[in-house]
Amino acid sequence: MAQIFYKTEEEIEILRESCLLVGKTLAEVAKVIEPGITPLALDKIAEEFIRDHGAIPGFKGHGGFPNSLCISVNEQVVHGIPTDRPLESGDIASVDCGVVLNSYWGDSAYTFAIGEVSEEVSRLLKVTKESLYLAIEQAKAGNRIGDISHAVQFHAESNGYGVVRELVGHGLGKSLHEGPEVPNFGSRGRGKQLRPGMTIAIEPMINMGGRQVKQSKDGWTISTRDGKPSAHFEHDVAIREGKADVLSSFDEIEKVLKSKIYA
Repeated sequence: MAQIFYKTEEEIEILRESCLLVGKTLAEVAKVIEPGITPLALDKIAEEFIRDHGAIPGFKGHGGFPNSLCISVNEQVVHGIPTDRPLESGDIASVDCGVVLNSYWGDSAYTFAIGEVSEEVSRLLKVTKESLYLAIEQAKAGNRIGDISHAVQFHAESNGYGVVRELVGHGLGKSLHEGPEVPNFGSRGRGKQLRPGMTIAIEPMINMGGRQVKQSKDGWTISTRDGKPSAHFEHDVAIREGKADVLSSFDEIEKVLKSKIYA
């Protein structure tokens, strides 16, 4: 079981800088992600942007991972290795990014719709993102990990989706994976109690079909067993009294996406 490291206010602010840089990096991806671009091209853009801002692409070389971004397309859930296969209209791509800035990690993910996606797929993205924000509402001092987990599971399953169980959210700080683990399924009032100074990554991974997943021969990519699409959104959060403090941000990503719609 990974150790929990409680952060000071000063550490939380350093961590916030790392988390916000991830959001800015994903906004750079948002500017160019469209039918015809390759995941490898997105990876290159992200790596240059991260390094230009004095940070290190945290995923590159982490445990042997070969790239700066995990890009998981359609039925791929997480840990997809970027390829040179162009994205097509109707695809979805979860882009998960990690950076290390001033020795602290930021780790956030956003699932993008490529071109025109079906109404079914659009709904999957909407419900997955809603489940993330419902979970964040539970991420406050005095609650328990199970309150976060239950919020994700209840919303996803009541909409008919499968909740991945083999992969979980996690504590975050000077290491990418600190304690506690933050599953996307569980019971209210169970698990470790949340205390001020905890910093965690909450990341629902929600499948359009069943919850079962499989690992590919590359040793990294996790995909749905039934081949149906999966969505993934992730925020970094500091636990406080009364209300979670969201350290990462989708604001810049969504500003870019909105501007593309109205362009």
